[in-house]
Amino acid sequence: MPKQTIRDIQWQGKRALVRVDFNVPQDKTGAITDDARIQAALPTLNYLLDHGASLVLMSHLGRPKDGPDPAYSLRPVAEHLAILLGRPVRLVDETVGPKAEAAAQSLKPGDVLVLENTRFDNRETKNDPAMSAQLAKLGDVFVNDAFGSAHRAHASTAGVAERLPAVAGFLMQKELDYLGDALTNPQHPFVAILGGAKVSDKIAVIEQLLDKVDAILIGGGMANTFLRAQGYATGKSLVEEEALDVARSLLAQGEDRIHLPVDLVVADAFAADAARKTVAVDAIPDGWMALDIGPASIAHFANRLAGASTIVWNGPMGVFELPPFAAGTNAIAEILASLPNAITIIGGGDSAAAVRQAGLDDKISHVSTGGGASLEFLEGKVLPGVAAINDRK
Repeated sequence: MPKQTIRDIQWQGKRALVRVDFNVPQDKTGAITDDARIQAALPTLNYLLDHGASLVLMSHLGRPKDGPDPAYSLRPVAEHLAILLGRPVRLVDETVGPKAEAAAQSLKPGDVLVLENTRFDNRETKNDPAMSAQLAKLGDVFVNDAFGSAHRAHASTAGVAERLPAVAGFLMQKELDYLGDALTNPQHPFVAILGGAKVSDKIAVIEQLLDKVDAILIGGGMANTFLRAQGYATGKSLVEEEALDVARSLLAQGEDRIHLPVDLVVADAFAADAARKTVAVDAIPDGWMALDIGPASIAHFANRLAGASTIVWNGPMGVFELPPFAAGTNAIAEILASLPNAITIIGGGDSAAAVRQAGLDDKISHVSTGGGASLEFLEGKVLPGVAAINDRK
């Protein structure tokens, strides 16, 4: 059912309690190295400010182990956000409690307050009702714009929505529109590209998509398990022995819809300076490992993608972190960017990172901000953070 959004609320004089995803990478000095997630929230934040709201923003950052840790403070994020918004942004040094409540109560229309890292309070990940109630005191309406955290039933993503009117921000709505349409009403031909290390991580996605797609293209480490299931020798390549029977079953169900690599870039060690060569899938030498798809596989996949109307991509085609084994992943990114008439959706995570590194994200229809969330969405799972948003009646 469609969800209510920030357009359904009269914001003048209201405090918007906004769950954003400001879990951004930083260097050792604390400087933000990629602000894509902050940039993605700006349309929602600017709309709320332009319509007379004040903002109380909450997010997690990293995985602090034992309460507050300066290394995971949102202070650098608040300072960077102030530059992007062109207005002062205040950080309060607690997530809930008297200081946070006093700071929230003092807000006037146009003011922006950032709460300290939600995971500094260990009740957050337990979806503790008391913490949810404390968060609810800080706003009049809850706005969830953090799709990347929507698969977690936490106090700041699900619990607080039980205590306040809950609506989606623009980023959340965009994610649901693109991913939802891909699952329920895709334009055909519909092609899915799946990669990454393990078949076990994508079994549910493949099962969910098999009856919907015209083709599934499989690369990355997970392709090795399918190749072994077909009887090929795979040398020292990563293979999930326990998933071989599942792989055989999926191949049988997929018939001519599942497409595997036809050649591979193999190396004698897992290292950028390892000896490497390109071989057919039936010619992997003993002691060597597959670390990328080869040029014939790229051409094969390109042919399958050429006439596609909807394309969903989740997972790299090889060990793209090592430059000698990034060609397959980069080629897929370039192919998708060259298809202006297709709806192209990148399912977050490493695939999104590869597209951004290549500078091609502006040529993709939608680059998801949630790797784990988009994967679970594609699996057909109900995301707690999405379910908690009010349905449009």
